[in-house]
Amino acid sequence: MVEQGLIRAAQAGDRDALITLLREIEGHVYKTAFYILHNEQDALDASQEALIRVYTKIGSYEEKAQFKTWVQRIVTNICIDKFRRTKPTVSIDEHEMVFPDTHNVEREVLSGYLAEDIREAIDQLPEHHRTVIVLRYLQDFSYNEIADSLDLPLNTVKSYLFRARQQLQNRLQEYQKGGVSG
Repeated sequence: MVEQGLIRAAQAGDRDALITLLREIEGHVYKTAFYILHNEQDALDASQEALIRVYTKIGSYEEKAQFKTWVQRIVTNICIDKFRRTKPTVSIDEHEMVFPDTHNVEREVLSGYLAEDIREAIDQLPEHHRTVIVLRYLQDFSYNEIADSLDLPLNTVKSYLFRARQQLQNRLQEYQKGGVSG
């Protein structure tokens, strides 16, 4: 994700290196924030707060953990704090669907429904399960990286992922049967 030389230069006070570093991580930071908070504006706010924290705390980063793990811990903690401060709200977004002529429209529609069902099922997971699912499957973190990011024992991460996958599987089976209305 990021070169160690760039990190060291940023820690030494090289402003250009720090800005380059922030630009390299901003997409990952936003993606995590969005998947945890499920709201564009909240994700932008949390991302900005996380990037500012990285900017101000880069000197305290130690190479004990990977840089992406350190950044992920910052953004995840900010999102969890933000999530706890605000009550979740339901938002209905209008999406325009455009289907190219070269694709099978039925497959596209079914794929869209499946993606929406998965998003809904993830949204309904308890906070700690949702967070590990986002880190594992959307951010492609290893179990050890998740444990480091969330400051949890490895076995707890494995347990959370196991339970979250079970809950997702059950929820998606209910959606297929038409038993859940959202």
